[in-house]
Amino acid sequence: MSAPQHRTAGAGGDPDRSDRSDRSDRSGSPGRPGDPAVIETDVPARLDRLPWSPWHWRILIGLGTVWILDGLEVTIVGNLAARLAEPGSGIAISTAQVTTVAAAIYVAGACCGALFFGWLTDRLGRKKLFMLTLAVYLLATGVTALSWTPWFFFVCRFFTGFGIGGEYAAINSAIDELIPARVRGRVDLIVNGSFWIGAALGAFASIALLNTSLFATDVGWRLAFGIGVVLGLVILLVRRHVPESPRWLFTHGKGEEAEAIVRDAEAIVERESGKPLPPVDEPPIAIRERGPIGFVTIARTLVSTYPRRTILGLSLFIGQSFLYNSITFGYAVILTQFFDVPAGDTGYYFAVIAVGNFLGPVLLGHFFDSVGRKPMIAGSYIGSGVLLFGTAWLFQHGSLSAVGMTACWTAVLFFASAGASAAYLTVSEIFPLETRALCIAFFYAVGTAAGGISGPLLFNGLVSSGEVGDATLAFCIGAALMTAAGLVEAFLGVRAERRSLESLAAPLSQVERAGATPS
Repeated sequence: MSAPQHRTAGAGGDPDRSDRSDRSDRSGSPGRPGDPAVIETDVPARLDRLPWSPWHWRILIGLGTVWILDGLEVTIVGNLAARLAEPGSGIAISTAQVTTVAAAIYVAGACCGALFFGWLTDRLGRKKLFMLTLAVYLLATGVTALSWTPWFFFVCRFFTGFGIGGEYAAINSAIDELIPARVRGRVDLIVNGSFWIGAALGAFASIALLNTSLFATDVGWRLAFGIGVVLGLVILLVRRHVPESPRWLFTHGKGEEAEAIVRDAEAIVERESGKPLPPVDEPPIAIRERGPIGFVTIARTLVSTYPRRTILGLSLFIGQSFLYNSITFGYAVILTQFFDVPAGDTGYYFAVIAVGNFLGPVLLGHFFDSVGRKPMIAGSYIGSGVLLFGTAWLFQHGSLSAVGMTACWTAVLFFASAGASAAYLTVSEIFPLETRALCIAFFYAVGTAAGGISGPLLFNGLVSSGEVGDATLAFCIGAALMTAAGLVEAFLGVRAERRSLESLAAPLSQVERAGATPS
């Protein structure tokens, strides 16, 4: 195994920073290796140079599957809406309450959970939180099956979202900090796109569970929530073996633990690949241990240090959140309202959309690392917006059947899914390590509150009217937001492909190495 190669250089400049202050201004008094409060580490470079291996697959299986749970949740509830509103369901709730109020409450819970658990993740570590958030989800979704009144159903939906929202911050932080830079884009897109595996499972499950010849009206929908519990328990068992992020450890003064994890990973990867590891070709960085980051520091980082990136993140999240929360909670209503599709058959159509959504990140993901982030994110957002405008025009003129509408939405969401996945990738890689989880949570919460709560309420409110013109307007609003977000990416996007996280945004606790030239 080759020893790390040191060279006299800065830790990586950041051309997107709006301020050029010396890093010592941001990390306390200037430090030098040898200072007991300073850790010099090459952990980031060693992690980035690892060849892909089964070790990485185990991390992805343990962490990335959270999106499957989210896709399962929103799809099942959307497809169960009509059945829950039927007499004899065991709960006196209307379809509109399920697709608007319950949907908005679920998203509100996810926003609150993201902020609360994101704050804890940056303070307590990635692993503690991705175990806790999954436990919260398991309990809440399991108890949902016992609902007997709307208010109890709403409370359960809030805490289910609370757990899922917390997962986003902890999981995306851990994955990006453990995955090599050269494949970070495609891996993140596929992980985030796995939402649609859960959506397909939910769609197919709803077909069987809504079949009254198999399950009674008040039984099938309750069993649906048990699927998430079973899948979550399996994920919990796998997740126990995922390591803490070494990057988080060394910024919290736990350099020996970080070194031990990386050393074990190197040994495992070398053994599994049967080849010696490539040399480390990046210099070490010096980190000054510091206490927890306060909200004032985080706000200053977002508003003063990286204002363009903040605008970018909000734009991407609002656009995709409006579109996706609208369609996942409301597509079944479109099918039943305008095309007379039986409530028990909507799952077939949604399964087709789910497959198209998953194929988008899978087939386009590698281009985000090769062609680049800016052209691919901008292209996927604008492309989906243009296609949705076309779908709205065809729908307005009565040119679509249920099959035709599903085909159009599949094409729209093939591109939108890649773009939406890239929104999570973007905000998880362009801000400093110490603020990563809370930044992810902030953009998810604010973007989702703006687009994810208003989306189901506005979209489904228009669609539920039964007027073609209202539904067309809903489509056009989603198309306009996606197109606008794509234009923002074209102007403000960051070229993050194949770059280390530390070169994209230096840690707040980083200090200059002795003899190094300040970036």
